[in-house]
Amino acid sequence: MAHATPASPSAAALVDGFSLEMTGKDIAGLEEARDTIPQGTKVNVTFLGNEDLEMRVAAAKAVKEMGFIPVPHLSARRLRSQDELEQFLGRLQEVGATEHVFAVGGDPAEPEGPYPDALTVIRSGVLQKFGVREVSIAGYPEGHPDIPADVLWRHLDEKALTLAQEGLDAVVLTQFAFDTDPVMTWIGQVRDRGIDAQIRIGTPGPAGIKRLLGFARRFGIGANAMIVKKYGFSLTNLMGTAGPDRFVSDLAERLTSAPQPAGASMDTAAAGTGATSAYGDVKLHFYTFGGLLATSQWAREFVAAQAHGARR
Repeated sequence: MAHATPASPSAAALVDGFSLEMTGKDIAGLEEARDTIPQGTKVNVTFLGNEDLEMRVAAAKAVKEMGFIPVPHLSARRLRSQDELEQFLGRLQEVGATEHVFAVGGDPAEPEGPYPDALTVIRSGVLQKFGVREVSIAGYPEGHPDIPADVLWRHLDEKALTLAQEGLDAVVLTQFAFDTDPVMTWIGQVRDRGIDAQIRIGTPGPAGIKRLLGFARRFGIGANAMIVKKYGFSLTNLMGTAGPDRFVSDLAERLTSAPQPAGASMDTAAAGTGATSAYGDVKLHFYTFGGLLATSQWAREFVAAQAHGARR
């Protein structure tokens, strides 16, 4: 496991309140990690093509019963009908897991039903019927391999506006990144567009280097030699594990030292604390490529290292 290095107070504040991601197959992993995850942590439950409704609902139920906040994914392009969407939300509501959801387009090249994108799901009016109060929407600091940048921005604007009009809270949750440069540029652009929702920056949890690079290639994330060296490992040495220590510390420093972006209102700036005050409410979302336990242990050790440093 990658060991946490001492953090600055702002970096510890950035890590505090993190969220995690799991699949329907990860209930045992969540049970293993439960004592290292703070109660009330948001845990996203993915909507994978090789898992069924019962697996997804069982995972969301386990998250809830262990004292965490389930955030089930709604993969628009995988939904075959409105009935399927309502059945899924109905089952989630039975286990108390519909207050927070993540609406995302999903992987299929062709929609399997009436929802070509997350915006269509949001506009359907179905979510509110099942007690949804907050909707996470996707952000792409490094773009999307199959969607033009102007389309990504237009949909982000429209989703944020629609959620506000419908009285639903919004969270912008991003794809994972290795490089703080495009992340910082993108956060500034989001705020310049007047979107003041909480932003959760996707961050790879500690994992094997080969595994990290495999996911980067799969999702079209930039991972050239210069970027991964900046992140903390080399393409010429793929053995061992890598953690997000350097990425998180650099992101926190840049968030707190950069001037407030033009689009950030005083209220937005005041909403954040510690590492997040300059750019509004910015937190981390961990993709648990190395497992839930390794990721939650890393986060705990990272914050503890800062507290230890502050006492010296």
